[in-house]
Amino acid sequence: MEQRVRIVVQATDQLSKAGLTSFLGSRPEIALVDGEQWADADVAVVAVGRLTEEEAAGLRRQAARTRVPVVLVLDEIGGADVPTAVECRVVAILPRAGATGERLLRSVLSAASGGGVMPPNMVAELLDHVRRLQRQLVAPASERGRLTSREVEVLRLMADGLDTAEIATTLCYSERTIKNVFYGITNRLNLRNRPHAVAYALRKGVI
Repeated sequence: MEQRVRIVVQATDQLSKAGLTSFLGSRPEIALVDGEQWADADVAVVAVGRLTEEEAAGLRRQAARTRVPVVLVLDEIGGADVPTAVECRVVAILPRAGATGERLLRSVLSAASGGGVMPPNMVAELLDHVRRLQRQLVAPASERGRLTSREVEVLRLMADGLDTAEIATTLCYSERTIKNVFYGITNRLNLRNRPHAVAYALRKGVI
């Protein structure tokens, strides 16, 4: 008999967990393991409303401990979620509205065999992200340290004491966009936090 794929199920609400557990547990290809025992699983199925910073942090911790591939079921999927998801060992992303039983099963079996399933728009976003990383790696150090006009605007407002929501309102962006801009600055330039980023911009004479 072919060995069954061991699955751990995690969800932010009990209804989703019950539905996923019921469906996957009924499949002869699947063996469910306890929800806390990621190390005993071949694949983790995680259902959340959206990939918040808190959810991403939890997935990163699990990825560091167990390296179990993740099938992620989301209510809301944004392009900016893709790089974060990949960092968390997510190999398949399913929008909840389109997550039929067969799609879920196909994604789980693909993840167990070392594959993955991404919506076409997610693949395009991921490729763009990879290209951006490649450009940063080959760019001269002086170019990597250059701040864009939008990054300068964000840092200038941070230096004025505005929080994320106030900066978003001032610049007519979403809070998520501002967070992504700041993450891009700190990640690219190896800066620790807001004061460090503002101090960097001051030293460069751009604010």
